[in-house]
Amino acid sequence: MWTVEGERESSRDEVTIVKFTVESDVGRKRVINEDRAAFLERPDSLKMALLADGMGGHNAGDVASEMAIQEMTNYFLQVEFQNPSVEEKRKWMEESIANINKKIYDYSLENESCKGMGTTFIAVLIDKNHCLIGHIGDSRVYHFTSNSVELITRDHSYVNILVDNGEISEEEAQNHPQKNFIVKALGTEPTIEPDFYEITLKEYSYLLICSDGLSNKISTDEMAAIITYPMPIAEKGRKLVQLANDSGGEDNISLILLMMTEEEV
Repeated sequence: MWTVEGERESSRDEVTIVKFTVESDVGRKRVINEDRAAFLERPDSLKMALLADGMGGHNAGDVASEMAIQEMTNYFLQVEFQNPSVEEKRKWMEESIANINKKIYDYSLENESCKGMGTTFIAVLIDKNHCLIGHIGDSRVYHFTSNSVELITRDHSYVNILVDNGEISEEEAQNHPQKNFIVKALGTEPTIEPDFYEITLKEYSYLLICSDGLSNKISTDEMAAIITYPMPIAEKGRKLVQLANDSGGEDNISLILLMMTEEEV
């Protein structure tokens, strides 16, 4: 298991401080960790959280997730922004994801050992307390406050199609035998259309970005009990991973946990 933690702040009159921790663990049943996660910051104080879960059951899932994170890191650090609007940021993210998708797809065609590889993908662009989220697959983003929890993203899964068509209920979807069958992944088709979400984080609220190795093993009540408990944010991340492992740990477990506070200079 590896852990990264830290604290970042902007240089504006009202300082937005982002406390974060990044965790990734192979779990108790897998030999290879196909998850990748990263937290980045630019000199202009724009930040980005990235998470990718290489597709289990496919060749070279770790190659796909590594490519996704590295390529998006390069795009993020190199793009020239001048106080971009939300629409400009969304257009940039959409174009970047499309380019990354094509690179992974082409690589899989050119390398026999990587044929059919793919990955889930979440990119969260953080500007002060505003978050723009790009999402593909069944990795998730949750928003926690002191008294509430909200699942921001919606899984690109077969069972959600059944729910949308009224064939099964949300409750039946939780234990459906094809719950983990995803219908959209980065790099498996020549083109991709991510979903986008926006959220403005209030002071002392949390954003949890995680692979299904966590969300499949821990309920939102269990997540909330750990995240809202008064202890260092890195310890919260380790506790979440530990609970997922204690609950079976059949898959790789990765997360990025963010908390924002604001202080006057």
